[in-house]
Amino acid sequence: MARFLPIFATQIIFLLFLLFLLSSFTKIQVHGYAKTMNKNLMGLKKEKLTHFQIYWHDIQSGQNPTSISVVRPPTNTSTNGFGIINMIDNPLTAGPEMSSKMVGRAQGFYALASQEEVDLLMAMNFAFIEGKYNGSSITVLGRNPVFSKMREMPVIGGSGLFRFARGYVQARTHNFDPKTGDATVQYNVYVMHY
Repeated sequence: MARFLPIFATQIIFLLFLLFLLSSFTKIQVHGYAKTMNKNLMGLKKEKLTHFQIYWHDIQSGQNPTSISVVRPPTNTSTNGFGIINMIDNPLTAGPEMSSKMVGRAQGFYALASQEEVDLLMAMNFAFIEGKYNGSSITVLGRNPVFSKMREMPVIGGSGLFRFARGYVQARTHNFDPKTGDATVQYNVYVMHY
């Protein structure tokens, strides 16, 4: 029995030492249902800034509109359409012409969110279908005062190559047809991601 105790104590000390090494190596802290993790263990490398310049085509006219009104207010005394919600599946292209190369789609909705001005609440994903970013998306959510020359909205996340994304977009109207409601908007996207 006297021999067994020192061997057992040595094994316990060795196990405690291994646990200490593992806990300091992984830097994981457990707090009930959540834990803090080391980003390197998830394969996240150096963070980088990517800039895209793309064109968003909101087509409300013709046989195949990409933006349709899904909610109209039952009574609307505002002069600007307050409460209208449009669902979108808008093409994103490399140039301002619809014939230019399509790089993705803007999918989501926008709503007229002001009773006095034409301010939109934009909630959309830029789902890329071309090149390195094919299958990845960026999520934009924010206020868009459409008659301002330049509007800024936050990038709040992403998927695929844009996991943990953050940043902002700057939107500038390239052209707008008041008869049809069709618009082309230039988006400069600045996104931090791994």
